[in-house]
Amino acid sequence: MESTANVSNGAGPVYEEKKETLSPHDLSEMLAAGTKEVHEKAENTQFVKDFLRGRIRKELFKLGAVALYYTYSAMEDEIERNKDHPHFAPLYFPAELNRHENLARDLEYFYGPDWETQVKCSQATQRYVDRIHEVGQEDPVLLVAHAYTRYMGDLSGGQVLKKVAQRALKLPSTGEGLEFYQFDAIHSAKAFKQLYRSRMNELELDVETKKKLVAEAVKAFQFNMEVFDELEEMGKSIQEDVLDAGMPVHGATGGDISKCPYYNAKMAASGGSAYACQLAMAVLRHPTGQVLFATWFAALAGLAAWYLM
Repeated sequence: MESTANVSNGAGPVYEEKKETLSPHDLSEMLAAGTKEVHEKAENTQFVKDFLRGRIRKELFKLGAVALYYTYSAMEDEIERNKDHPHFAPLYFPAELNRHENLARDLEYFYGPDWETQVKCSQATQRYVDRIHEVGQEDPVLLVAHAYTRYMGDLSGGQVLKKVAQRALKLPSTGEGLEFYQFDAIHSAKAFKQLYRSRMNELELDVETKKKLVAEAVKAFQFNMEVFDELEEMGKSIQEDVLDAGMPVHGATGGDISKCPYYNAKMAASGGSAYACQLAMAVLRHPTGQVLFATWFAALAGLAAWYLM
Protein backbone atom coordinates (compact mmCIF):
# COMPACT_ATOMS: atom_id res chain seq x y z
CA MET A 1 0.00 0.00 0.00
CA GLU A 2 1.31 3.44 -0.93
CA SER A 3 0.75 6.26 1.52
CA THR A 4 0.38 9.95 0.77
CA ALA A 5 3.45 12.16 1.13
CA ASN A 6 3.96 15.80 2.08
CA VAL A 7 1.26 15.86 4.74
CA SER A 8 1.22 17.42 8.19
CA ASN A 9 -1.69 17.39 10.63
CA GLY A 10 -3.63 20.62 11.00
CA ALA A 11 -1.23 22.86 9.09
CA GLY A 12 -2.97 23.37 5.77
CA PRO A 13 -1.19 20.51 3.98
CA VAL A 14 -1.34 19.59 0.33
CA TYR A 15 -2.75 16.10 -0.14
CA GLU A 16 -1.31 14.17 -3.04
CA GLU A 17 -3.40 11.53 -4.75
CA LYS A 18 -1.60 8.23 -5.24
CA LYS A 19 -2.70 4.83 -6.39
CA GLU A 20 -3.49 2.56 -3.47
CA THR A 21 -2.96 -1.17 -3.29
CA LEU A 22 -5.36 -2.47 -0.67
CA SER A 23 -5.41 -5.81 1.09
CA PRO A 24 -8.46 -7.63 2.49
CA HIS A 25 -6.69 -7.37 5.85
CA ASP A 26 -6.51 -3.58 5.71
CA LEU A 27 -8.79 -1.98 8.25
CA SER A 28 -10.69 0.03 5.64
CA GLU A 29 -11.46 -3.13 3.66
CA MET A 30 -12.48 -5.05 6.79
CA LEU A 31 -14.84 -2.22 7.72
CA ALA A 32 -16.41 -2.21 4.26
CA ALA A 33 -17.05 -5.94 4.33
CA GLY A 34 -18.09 -6.07 7.96
CA THR A 35 -20.69 -3.29 7.73
CA LYS A 36 -22.27 -4.20 4.41
CA GLU A 37 -25.28 -5.97 5.95
CA VAL A 38 -26.09 -3.27 8.49
CA HIS A 39 -25.63 -0.65 5.81
CA GLU A 40 -28.33 -2.32 3.74
CA LYS A 41 -30.62 -2.46 6.78
CA ALA A 42 -30.08 1.24 7.35
CA GLU A 43 -31.12 1.97 3.78
CA ASN A 44 -34.41 0.20 4.44
CA THR A 45 -35.46 2.05 7.58
CA GLN A 46 -38.84 3.74 7.23
CA PHE A 47 -37.31 7.18 7.56
CA VAL A 48 -34.92 6.58 4.66
CA LYS A 49 -37.62 5.05 2.48
CA ASP A 50 -39.90 7.99 3.20
CA PHE A 51 -37.34 10.58 2.23
CA LEU A 52 -36.68 8.71 -1.01
CA ARG A 53 -40.41 9.00 -1.72
CA GLY A 54 -40.14 12.76 -1.20
CA ARG A 55 -42.11 13.07 2.06
CA ILE A 56 -40.75 16.13 3.86
CA ARG A 57 -41.31 17.90 7.15
CA LYS A 58 -39.35 21.12 7.13
CA GLU A 59 -38.79 21.12 10.89
CA LEU A 60 -36.84 17.87 10.60
CA PHE A 61 -34.06 19.71 8.84
CA LYS A 62 -33.39 21.71 11.99
CA LEU A 63 -33.87 18.73 14.28
CA GLY A 64 -31.34 16.84 12.19
CA ALA A 65 -28.80 19.60 12.66
CA VAL A 66 -29.42 19.49 16.41
CA ALA A 67 -28.75 15.74 16.53
CA LEU A 68 -25.57 16.21 14.54
CA TYR A 69 -24.42 19.03 16.84
CA TYR A 70 -24.62 16.85 19.94
CA THR A 71 -23.04 13.89 18.17
CA TYR A 72 -20.07 15.84 16.85
CA SER A 73 -19.58 17.76 20.09
CA ALA A 74 -19.21 14.46 21.95
CA MET A 75 -16.96 12.90 19.33
CA GLU A 76 -14.69 15.90 19.04
CA ASP A 77 -14.42 16.24 22.82
CA GLU A 78 -13.20 12.66 23.01
CA ILE A 79 -10.90 13.05 20.01
CA GLU A 80 -9.29 16.07 21.68
CA ARG A 81 -8.93 14.10 24.91
CA ASN A 82 -7.20 11.27 23.03
CA LYS A 83 -5.28 13.24 20.41
CA ASP A 84 -1.95 11.82 21.62
CA HIS A 85 -3.13 8.22 21.86
CA PRO A 86 -0.87 6.11 19.59
CA HIS A 87 -3.88 4.52 17.89
CA PHE A 88 -5.56 7.82 17.14
CA ALA A 89 -2.85 10.47 16.85
CA PRO A 90 -2.23 9.79 13.11
CA LEU A 91 -5.93 10.57 12.46
CA TYR A 92 -6.01 13.83 14.39
CA PHE A 93 -7.00 16.56 11.91
CA PRO A 94 -8.98 19.14 13.92
CA ALA A 95 -8.44 22.04 11.53
CA GLU A 96 -9.59 19.99 8.59
CA LEU A 97 -12.42 17.94 10.08
CA ASN A 98 -14.01 19.41 13.21
CA ARG A 99 -17.71 20.11 12.69
CA HIS A 100 -19.26 21.14 16.01
CA GLU A 101 -18.45 24.85 15.66
CA ASN A 102 -19.81 24.85 12.11
CA LEU A 103 -22.99 23.19 13.34
CA ALA A 104 -23.31 25.75 16.15
CA ARG A 105 -23.27 28.52 13.55
CA ASP A 106 -25.88 26.68 11.49
CA LEU A 107 -28.12 26.34 14.54
CA GLU A 108 -27.70 30.03 15.33
CA TYR A 109 -28.82 30.81 11.81
CA PHE A 110 -31.92 28.59 12.06
CA TYR A 111 -32.92 29.26 15.68
CA GLY A 112 -31.41 32.67 16.45
CA PRO A 113 -28.79 33.86 18.93
CA ASP A 114 -30.50 32.05 21.83
CA TRP A 115 -30.47 28.71 20.01
CA GLU A 116 -28.89 26.91 22.95
CA THR A 117 -32.03 27.54 25.03
CA GLN A 118 -34.25 26.13 22.29
CA VAL A 119 -32.59 22.81 21.52
CA LYS A 120 -32.02 19.64 23.49
CA CYS A 121 -30.45 16.26 22.92
CA SER A 122 -33.03 13.64 21.98
CA GLN A 123 -33.10 10.22 23.62
CA ALA A 124 -31.69 8.34 20.63
CA THR A 125 -28.98 10.93 20.10
CA GLN A 126 -28.13 10.79 23.81
CA ARG A 127 -27.54 7.04 23.58
CA TYR A 128 -25.19 7.67 20.67
CA VAL A 129 -23.43 10.43 22.62
CA ASP A 130 -23.11 8.23 25.71
CA ARG A 131 -21.46 5.47 23.68
CA ILE A 132 -18.96 7.89 22.16
CA HIS A 133 -17.99 9.15 25.62
CA GLU A 134 -17.73 5.58 26.93
CA VAL A 135 -15.43 4.62 24.09
CA GLY A 136 -13.27 7.72 24.45
CA GLN A 137 -12.77 7.18 28.16
CA GLU A 138 -12.45 3.40 28.30
CA ASP A 139 -11.19 2.14 24.93
CA PRO A 140 -10.00 5.07 22.78
CA VAL A 141 -8.92 2.96 19.81
CA LEU A 142 -12.63 2.46 19.06
CA LEU A 143 -12.92 6.18 18.32
CA VAL A 144 -11.36 5.30 14.97
CA ALA A 145 -14.59 3.55 13.92
CA HIS A 146 -16.78 6.52 14.87
CA ALA A 147 -14.50 9.16 13.34
CA TYR A 148 -14.05 7.24 10.12
CA THR A 149 -17.77 6.59 9.74
CA ARG A 150 -18.77 10.21 10.23
CA TYR A 151 -16.01 12.24 8.62
CA MET A 152 -15.50 10.14 5.52
CA GLY A 153 -19.22 10.30 4.86
CA ASP A 154 -19.25 14.05 5.37
CA LEU A 155 -16.55 14.46 2.76
CA SER A 156 -18.43 12.36 0.20
CA GLY A 157 -20.56 14.58 -1.97
CA GLY A 158 -20.61 17.41 0.55
CA GLN A 159 -20.14 20.26 -1.89
CA VAL A 160 -22.84 18.93 -4.23
CA LEU A 161 -25.24 18.65 -1.30
CA LYS A 162 -24.40 22.13 -0.11
CA LYS A 163 -25.50 23.55 -3.46
CA VAL A 164 -28.64 21.40 -3.50
CA ALA A 165 -29.67 22.50 0.00
CA GLN A 166 -28.84 26.12 -0.74
CA ARG A 167 -31.16 26.15 -3.73
CA ALA A 168 -33.95 24.07 -2.21
CA LEU A 169 -34.05 25.99 1.08
CA LYS A 170 -33.38 29.36 -0.59
CA LEU A 171 -30.47 29.94 1.76
CA PRO A 172 -27.99 32.77 1.26
CA SER A 173 -25.29 32.26 -1.34
CA THR A 174 -22.77 33.24 1.34
CA GLY A 175 -23.32 29.87 3.04
CA GLU A 176 -25.32 30.64 6.18
CA GLY A 177 -27.14 27.57 7.47
CA LEU A 178 -24.89 25.20 5.53
CA GLU A 179 -21.52 25.55 7.23
CA PHE A 180 -21.66 21.90 8.25
CA TYR A 181 -20.90 21.00 4.64
CA GLN A 182 -18.01 23.42 4.26
CA PHE A 183 -14.46 22.08 4.75
CA ASP A 184 -12.36 25.17 4.15
CA ALA A 185 -9.05 23.50 5.03
CA ILE A 186 -9.52 20.58 2.62
CA HIS A 187 -8.91 21.40 -1.02
CA SER A 188 -9.36 17.88 -2.39
CA ALA A 189 -11.83 15.64 -0.59
CA LYS A 190 -10.74 12.64 -2.64
CA ALA A 191 -7.08 13.07 -1.77
CA PHE A 192 -7.83 13.69 1.88
CA LYS A 193 -9.98 10.57 2.13
CA GLN A 194 -7.18 8.59 0.54
CA LEU A 195 -4.76 10.01 3.09
CA TYR A 196 -7.12 9.22 5.97
CA ARG A 197 -7.60 5.60 4.86
CA SER A 198 -3.88 5.22 4.39
CA ARG A 199 -3.14 6.57 7.86
CA MET A 200 -5.80 4.29 9.31
CA ASN A 201 -4.52 1.21 7.51
CA GLU A 202 -1.03 1.91 8.78
CA LEU A 203 -2.09 1.84 12.44
CA GLU A 204 -0.33 -0.98 14.27
CA LEU A 205 -3.36 -3.04 15.21
CA ASP A 206 -3.70 -6.78 15.70
CA VAL A 207 -6.47 -8.78 14.10
CA GLU A 208 -8.60 -8.86 17.24
CA THR A 209 -8.50 -5.08 17.56
CA LYS A 210 -9.51 -4.69 13.93
CA LYS A 211 -12.46 -7.00 14.56
CA LYS A 212 -13.44 -4.86 17.55
CA LEU A 213 -13.35 -1.79 15.31
CA VAL A 214 -15.63 -3.47 12.78
CA ALA A 215 -18.07 -4.35 15.58
CA GLU A 216 -17.98 -0.75 16.79
CA ALA A 217 -18.66 0.54 13.29
CA VAL A 218 -21.72 -1.73 13.17
CA LYS A 219 -22.85 -0.15 16.44
CA ALA A 220 -22.40 3.30 14.90
CA PHE A 221 -24.71 2.27 12.06
CA GLN A 222 -27.24 1.02 14.58
CA PHE A 223 -27.12 4.27 16.54
CA ASN A 224 -27.78 6.16 13.32
CA MET A 225 -30.74 3.93 12.55
CA GLU A 226 -32.15 4.62 16.01
CA VAL A 227 -31.87 8.35 15.32
CA PHE A 228 -33.62 7.85 11.96
CA ASP A 229 -36.45 5.95 13.63
CA GLU A 230 -36.78 8.59 16.32
CA LEU A 231 -36.96 11.36 13.74
CA GLU A 232 -39.59 9.41 11.87
CA GLU A 233 -41.68 9.39 15.04
CA MET A 234 -41.03 13.08 15.68
CA GLY A 235 -42.14 13.83 12.15
CA LYS A 236 -45.55 12.30 12.82
CA SER A 237 -46.27 15.02 15.37
CA ILE A 238 -45.15 17.88 13.15
CA GLN A 239 -48.22 19.25 11.39
CA GLU A 240 -46.91 22.38 9.73
CA ASP A 241 -45.02 22.51 6.46
CA VAL A 242 -45.66 18.90 5.55
CA LEU A 243 -44.81 18.58 1.89
CA ASP A 244 -45.27 15.70 -0.48
CA ALA A 245 -42.87 15.96 -3.35
CA GLY A 246 -44.91 13.59 -5.53
CA MET A 247 -41.83 13.19 -7.67
CA PRO A 248 -41.63 10.85 -10.63
CA VAL A 249 -39.11 8.03 -10.41
CA HIS A 250 -38.74 7.70 -14.15
CA GLY A 251 -37.47 10.25 -16.61
CA ALA A 252 -35.02 12.01 -14.31
CA THR A 253 -32.04 11.12 -16.43
CA GLY A 254 -30.65 14.58 -17.13
CA GLY A 255 -27.46 15.93 -15.64
CA ASP A 256 -24.24 14.19 -14.75
CA ILE A 257 -25.24 11.00 -12.97
CA SER A 258 -21.67 10.40 -11.80
CA LYS A 259 -22.11 13.32 -9.41
CA CYS A 260 -24.94 11.60 -7.54
CA PRO A 261 -23.52 10.51 -4.13
CA TYR A 262 -26.13 7.77 -3.77
CA TYR A 263 -25.17 6.45 -7.21
CA ASN A 264 -21.48 6.37 -6.27
CA ALA A 265 -22.21 4.53 -3.05
CA LYS A 266 -24.35 1.86 -4.68
CA MET A 267 -22.08 1.41 -7.68
CA ALA A 268 -19.06 0.88 -5.44
CA ALA A 269 -20.90 -1.44 -3.06
CA SER A 270 -22.88 -3.64 -5.42
CA GLY A 271 -21.56 -3.11 -8.91
CA GLY A 272 -24.42 -0.90 -10.03
CA SER A 273 -28.12 -0.33 -9.47
CA ALA A 274 -29.82 1.71 -12.16
CA TYR A 275 -33.16 1.88 -10.38
CA ALA A 276 -31.68 3.11 -7.10
CA CYS A 277 -29.70 5.78 -8.86
CA GLN A 278 -32.67 6.96 -10.91
CA LEU A 279 -34.63 7.23 -7.70
CA ALA A 280 -31.86 9.20 -6.03
CA MET A 281 -31.55 11.45 -9.08
CA ALA A 282 -35.29 12.08 -8.93
CA VAL A 283 -34.88 13.18 -5.33
CA LEU A 284 -31.98 15.46 -6.19
CA ARG A 285 -33.73 17.09 -9.14
CA HIS A 286 -36.99 17.83 -7.34
CA PRO A 287 -36.79 20.94 -5.06
CA THR A 288 -38.64 19.47 -2.10
CA GLY A 289 -36.82 16.20 -2.46
CA GLN A 290 -33.59 18.16 -2.35
CA VAL A 291 -34.50 19.60 1.05
CA LEU A 292 -34.81 16.24 2.76
CA PHE A 293 -31.94 14.65 0.89
CA ALA A 294 -29.62 17.52 1.70
CA THR A 295 -30.72 17.57 5.33
CA TRP A 296 -30.18 13.94 6.08
CA PHE A 297 -27.42 12.99 3.75
CA ALA A 298 -25.12 14.42 6.38
CA ALA A 299 -26.17 11.58 8.67
CA LEU A 300 -26.84 9.02 5.94
CA ALA A 301 -23.49 9.64 4.29
CA GLY A 302 -21.85 8.20 7.36
CA LEU A 303 -23.69 4.97 6.71
CA ALA A 304 -22.43 4.86 3.14
CA ALA A 305 -18.93 6.08 3.94
CA TRP A 306 -17.32 2.67 3.58
CA TYR A 307 -18.46 2.54 -0.07
CA LEU A 308 -17.68 6.13 -1.05
CA MET A 309 -13.91 5.83 -0.91
